[in-house]
Amino acid sequence: MIVFTLGTINFPFHRSVDWLNSLLESKLINEPVVFQHGTTPVNNLNHPLVTLHKSLTRYEMQDYIKKSSLVVSHAGQGSTRNLAELGASFILLPRLKRYGEHIDDHQLIFARQVEQFGIHYCTEYHQLVRLIRQRPLPYFGRLFEAPLLVEHLINHYQSLDASIYSKTTR
Repeated sequence: MIVFTLGTINFPFHRSVDWLNSLLESKLINEPVVFQHGTTPVNNLNHPLVTLHKSLTRYEMQDYIKKSSLVVSHAGQGSTRNLAELGASFILLPRLKRYGEHIDDHQLIFARQVEQFGIHYCTEYHQLVRLIRQRPLPYFGRLFEAPLLVEHLINHYQSLDASIYSKTTR
């Protein structure tokens, strides 16, 4: 099984739908596909191997990822981190501003940065074809050793609160 995940941001990601259709028509993909599409229209994605999901819970997504042979994912930092920690074989497909897939190219910048760790990404169909034919090895490990933003903010504001409290009690 292959998992495609586009995230849930409110921008269409037509390129991914078109590319999946081409991969299915050419039979480069001939196994079941779970396609989490968010707000992207999928009217023209009607193939017996494809199961469509507008959204999935975190646990449902993790279950599909663990069972998959490959994941093709938007290049969101949270999704990428999750894929790496689960030891998935995955390809990043950054959303690009020029196609109206996002407000800027931060996903492309991020994908270029994590490439140094052996993470594969593609911005062109022929690159995706090559990576489907020669699938990346599963990635095992943490991409980021730094704490999550939430952890950082909690720690920062707890120390800030303590600092303010100590100044008011003097």
